[in-house]
Amino acid sequence: MIETNRAPLDTLAGSRAGLDAFRVASSREIVAMLRGLSNGSVPVELLGAHQGQVCTTTIWCLDPGRGMLGFRADTSDRQLQSLLDRGAALAVAHPNNVKVQFEAMNLVLVRGDNVDVLSCNVPSEMFRFQRRHAYRVRPPMRSAPSARLFHPARVDTELMLRVIDVSIDGCALFLPDDVPALLPGVLLDRVEIDLDADTRFQASLRLRHVTAINAEARGVRLGFAFERVGGDALRSLQRFIDQTQKRGRLLALA
Repeated sequence: MIETNRAPLDTLAGSRAGLDAFRVASSREIVAMLRGLSNGSVPVELLGAHQGQVCTTTIWCLDPGRGMLGFRADTSDRQLQSLLDRGAALAVAHPNNVKVQFEAMNLVLVRGDNVDVLSCNVPSEMFRFQRRHAYRVRPPMRSAPSARLFHPARVDTELMLRVIDVSIDGCALFLPDDVPALLPGVLLDRVEIDLDADTRFQASLRLRHVTAINAEARGVRLGFAFERVGGDALRSLQRFIDQTQKRGRLLALA
C-alpha cells in the first residue's frame, strides 16, 4: 500500500536544518527528478491542509525555463477546488521505493481543449526519503548493536537491549522474557543507540507494536518509531544504512 502521509519533517529532525541529508536544492537535480516522475507516469498525491484532502494525478508538463510545472487535472474531483482555494499543496510520490516530497505553490487551473492542467511553480527544493519497508537493515551482530534505556516501570534500572533492525524512521529492539513488558504508545526519552563505532546517537522512541518471535527466542520484538532525532544523528544513520546495504550487496555477489 502506498503511504501518502507527509513525512514528519520537523518532528523527525528537530528542525529543518536537520533535513540537509534529505534535501535536494540543485535546480538541475530537481528538474531531473521531476522528469523522472513525468517519464515514468508516477502517481503523485496532492495533499491539502486538512486530512482527506487528496488528489491523485501525474505530471503532464514541465517547463524549467519558465519555472512552471503542470499536473493533469480532473475537474470532476471535488477535492480539486479546495486545493485551488488554498493555492498550494504538498506533493508526494513514490518512485523506485523512495518517497519524494515537495511543495506545489501558486496552484492555478488552466483549461485546455484536450486536457486541463493544474499549474504551479517548479519547487526550489525537494526532499527524498527512503521508505521504511524497503530500507530496513539488520546491523552486523559483530558490532553488538544496542540501545541503552531506562524501563518506564523501573526508572532506576538501566537496560541494554539488542537492536534487531533499523531504518531511517525507526528501529526494532529485542525484549527478553525476564524484563517487564512495555505497552504500545509509551515514549522512551534519551535512548542511546549504538550501532557501530561510527554510529552512535540519542533519540526518543515511541513504541508502535509488540510482536512475538518464536518460542525459542525467549523474548519479543518491539517496533519503535524515532521522535525528536537531531540532524547529525539522521545523517549518521543514513550513512550507516547505505553502507550496510552496500555490504549486503557485495556479500550476495561473492
